Amino acid sequence: MANVGGIAGDRLRSFIERIERLEDERRALGEDIREVYSEAKGAGFDVKVMRQIVRIRKLDENERDEQEALLETYMAALDMGAAAAKKRAAS
Repeated sequence: MANVGGIAGDRLRSFIERIERLEDERRALGEDIREVYSEAKGAGFDVKVMRQIVRIRKLDENERDEQEALLETYMAALDMGAAAAKKRAAS
C-alpha cells in the first residue's frame, strides 16, 4: 500500500491488525475470568469478596496500608468501628 497523505498504509494496517488481535485476546481472557468466578461461586465462595481481594492484592503494601487506615478512619467517623459494634452488641 502506498503512502497517502504522508501515512504509510502497510504500517498503519499492521498496527490496526495487532490491536484487533489483542482486543480479541482480551475478550477471551475476560470470558475465562468470568468462568473462574462462576466456578468459585458454584463452590460456595463469595465472588464480591474475591473481587475485592484480587483488587487489594494488586496494590503495593504502602497503598494497601493507606487504604486500610482511611477505611478505618471513615468507619470510625460513621460510628461503624469495632468498638461501636461491641457497644451495640452489649445493648
